[in-house]
Amino acid sequence: MQRRLFLGAAAGALAMPTLLRAQAMPRITIGMSGWTGFAPLTLAEQAGLFKANGVEVETRFVPQRERNLALAAGALNCVVTTVDTMILWGSTMPLVQVLVLDRSRGGDGVAVRPSIADWAGLKGKTVAVDGAGTTPYFVLAYMLRENGLSVRDVRTAALAPQPAAQAFVAGQFDACSTYEPYLSQVRSMGADKGRILATTLDHACVVDTLAFSPDFVAQNGAAVQAVVKSWFDALAMIEREPDRSFEIMGKRVNQSAEAFKASAAFIEWMDAGKNRSYVAEGLPAFMNKALDVQREAGVVRQSPDLGKLLNPGFLA
Repeated sequence: MQRRLFLGAAAGALAMPTLLRAQAMPRITIGMSGWTGFAPLTLAEQAGLFKANGVEVETRFVPQRERNLALAAGALNCVVTTVDTMILWGSTMPLVQVLVLDRSRGGDGVAVRPSIADWAGLKGKTVAVDGAGTTPYFVLAYMLRENGLSVRDVRTAALAPQPAAQAFVAGQFDACSTYEPYLSQVRSMGADKGRILATTLDHACVVDTLAFSPDFVAQNGAAVQAVVKSWFDALAMIEREPDRSFEIMGKRVNQSAEAFKASAAFIEWMDAGKNRSYVAEGLPAFMNKALDVQREAGVVRQSPDLGKLLNPGFLA
């Protein structure tokens, strides 16, 4: 009799609704931005995919330079940003990446005036770019380094990605470093006003990941796994219901479904298979190169342990 009661209780536990199972997991708040590559997280939240996997998640737009501080203060327990920024944050606080979200495929770039013919022509010129430690700054530093220059060879005017693009389109500054959807404003300029010198199609240097603190991962493995699965479910939904998905993701950044779809053409979202292959074959080498760029640019002073900055265990 006692055994039958136990089995009945166990069956009842297995049959608990998703809502009740979600209550056993911590509520997760993800700090992000309007970058097109992060948008499937919005889709997972607003289409109920996180809840379907038993975890309650809120996504918040938090400026890149404030996300690590919010994580350290407990206002966030998950952050998404570029690998180069994860390296910067990881140099001062414990952090572990568990998922690759996307790779930029032309979604980040440097634009110049028509009079600037090549990278050498940027020397001494003023570039509108977000501050040191941000992705546009890293993109500029990386691309300059790949072409025999450094950030010390140019002057910078600190502007966030959207204002940097808007200022450049309005005729200010010699160049700008920005990303989608704002880079498309530059793409629409007449050739007599400005052009894109290079994007991440020319220099692949922008990879976005999702990270928690190591303690959170150790204590909440099931919740972390649910977040990872929800990302993959969001990508499957985009394949299955593209129009609805683009509408949901575009609305979050005040874009039409058509405009959002156009900006998504410049990034590559990473599903489970791509995650596993890239983490095994490409990401470790890129992390080492990104660290070199950050150190040479004076952004990172104390190198983090790159081995501890990545946990691929949730991708299996």
